[in-house]
Amino acid sequence: MSIKVKLTFWISVLVAFILLLNMSIYYISTKEGLKKAAEQQMITMAEQISATVEVSQQARQYIEDAIGERLRSVAIFAEHELDPDIENVTNEQLIQLSAKLGVDHITLWKRLDNDIVALRSSDPQEINLSSKTWDYWYTAFNQLFDFHQVSIPQGQKLNNYWSGPINYATSSPNIVNKWGNYYDGTTNYMINPYVNAQNILDFQKTTGTDAVITNMLLKNSNILEVTGIDPQFFGKMPIIKIKKGQPVFNLDVRDIIFGTYKYTDETNDVTLIQDALTTKKTVTTEIRIMNQPVIQSLIPILNTAKPFVIRIIFNAKALQDILRYQLIKLVIISLSLLILTMVTGYLLSGLLIRPIRQILSVVNQVAKGKFEGIIKYNGKDELGHLAFQVNLMTSNLSDYTKQLHEVADELRHTKGYLESFVNHTSDAIHVTDLEGNVTQLNQAFERIFGWAPEELYGKKMENIPPECLADYQEIIARILRNEAVADYETIRYTKDGRIIDVSITISTIWDENGQIVAIASITRNITARKEAEDVLRRSEKLNVIGQLAAGVAHEIRNPLTTIKGFVQLQKSNVVIKESQLDLILSELDRINFIVSEFLVLAKPQAVQFQRADIREILLHVGKLLESQASLDNVEIEMHLDSVNDPYILCDRNQLKQVFINVMKNAMEAMPGGGTIKIELDSSSPSFVLIHILDQGFGLSEEELCQVGEPFYTNKENGNGLGLMVTRRIINNHKGTFAIKSKLGEGTCIEIELPK
Repeated sequence: MSIKVKLTFWISVLVAFILLLNMSIYYISTKEGLKKAAEQQMITMAEQISATVEVSQQARQYIEDAIGERLRSVAIFAEHELDPDIENVTNEQLIQLSAKLGVDHITLWKRLDNDIVALRSSDPQEINLSSKTWDYWYTAFNQLFDFHQVSIPQGQKLNNYWSGPINYATSSPNIVNKWGNYYDGTTNYMINPYVNAQNILDFQKTTGTDAVITNMLLKNSNILEVTGIDPQFFGKMPIIKIKKGQPVFNLDVRDIIFGTYKYTDETNDVTLIQDALTTKKTVTTEIRIMNQPVIQSLIPILNTAKPFVIRIIFNAKALQDILRYQLIKLVIISLSLLILTMVTGYLLSGLLIRPIRQILSVVNQVAKGKFEGIIKYNGKDELGHLAFQVNLMTSNLSDYTKQLHEVADELRHTKGYLESFVNHTSDAIHVTDLEGNVTQLNQAFERIFGWAPEELYGKKMENIPPECLADYQEIIARILRNEAVADYETIRYTKDGRIIDVSITISTIWDENGQIVAIASITRNITARKEAEDVLRRSEKLNVIGQLAAGVAHEIRNPLTTIKGFVQLQKSNVVIKESQLDLILSELDRINFIVSEFLVLAKPQAVQFQRADIREILLHVGKLLESQASLDNVEIEMHLDSVNDPYILCDRNQLKQVFINVMKNAMEAMPGGGTIKIELDSSSPSFVLIHILDQGFGLSEEELCQVGEPFYTNKENGNGLGLMVTRRIINNHKGTFAIKSKLGEGTCIEIELPK
């Protein structure tokens, strides 16, 4: 894919992302805006309905109150026309009186023992009706009979009079009546005139709230339903009265006070209605009712005598249609812009990369070895700078190529010299791949180990003793981690099975990508050097033994004197006590220990590393030097750590030689006597630390720089090889040896040995 196409592609992707982001933001903001507009529309509609309900309720209440007052006047007039004793009143009188006073019927109620019953009426269906099951109506009747006043909240209350809300008649459930009840105590019955109130319900449907709602639904097709809900009864079991065997919902206990409730979601609406009343705020939700997406708003109306909630169902599909239409328009516009961007980006990309093509043309010529091309672009931008640098590079490459040809001729000769050096060096060189297979050998390798190149090419080296294999694998791992390994001393097999001492330097070989591809080893045969060191170490050991001889002889002479005395006593027939025999045996054990230690030190032994207690080695050396220390007025103090693990992997005999050398030097540094302190610290899990401190004359800085070098000594009879051999033994044990000293303050020898 060319830069021109890539540039066009990425510009188009960026623009497409921006357009997609813009569409997402527009969709979300527009959806929220339409939802808020719909919610506001529903709130406005609810406010209009609320105002209509209030006016309708006021008009209805005014009509009901007017009818109630008229019924009271009728009752008062009927009281004057009728006998105060109900027994003297007939139904025919009530029929005539009803027609005369312009009411539908008049009923007379009398309170019996546990009921209030209609005993006389112009309506035969009313006669013998009981009011005991009429809830607050029965309560109102009793209050009239008892107090001539009514205190319940329902209905119209006047002096000696109560008129209940319009409702279905018990005697005729299909008729809606308005009743008035009058009792002033002058009669033994309550006068109950009533009229048909159907016209009041018709008023609400034709002129009142229902009419306003119907008109709103016709004008706004997105409003699916408007419902007036009485929270007192909504969600509860409906109160149904059986009148003349017919179930009737009383008008004064209905949950739906106006409108319809077809989009039912009663379970959720109960909770939402309570939320709206509690928070006194509109609650709007998006739900599906009757498998149709709708927006439901519940608006609490609190500024009326009895709070209620207006529920408005809005068709959410209408909003989705509007959003879909707007989104389609936006997608068409965005696609047009994207196509325009792609075309424009493609043309602009062509203009921008024209200089790059010139540069690429010249670079291609340079890649083919042609350095004559020149870029003709003088712009001051980054491309102009790049063109200048490419021209400069081309010129320099032309000069360098000429020089390289000259150098190549020289390298041909140098390569021959290098191959000659590799093949004629005295050190064995071999190269293996990362799997350990041999890929290259020099002539010295064949001379030292005996294998010809054709015997090992493509095979693994098998000249590593088993006990050295783990160390070699660890070294290879270090090499692959870019750690340097030089002068690593170990042993190897030759082709004929001999073991030789070698010093190996190992390094990695890298390819042009910086990856390790092979491992090169340079091996030097140090068998002769090791034999010379062994001879030197034995010579130094003999020197130490010679110096120890006087002390050992003195140490043996003392117990022999004791034994000789007891033998002389025995010879003179003096009985030797058991305690004296124990002393003789103790002195003989002491002689045996000294001679044994002396012989072990003097006897040539093969180097053999085993785990040993460093405390035991130090104690043996201390006992061996005890006699000589006593002669020189020197005290040896041992501070040996007995808590932690003191065991190390070592050659006991060689370490004894080390400590003898160091402690003898300490004694010789204190010709007037003193104390040698030996401190052992084995707290570390990986090494033990030994400090040997004397109170001698110490060493100057110049002497510290030279001490340990071959044949350097400040003793009259010394050869300068003792510390050199000591250092070599410590190095073979993979430990460290350090000297700290100040002139006139004594010397501290610090030896660290791995566990």
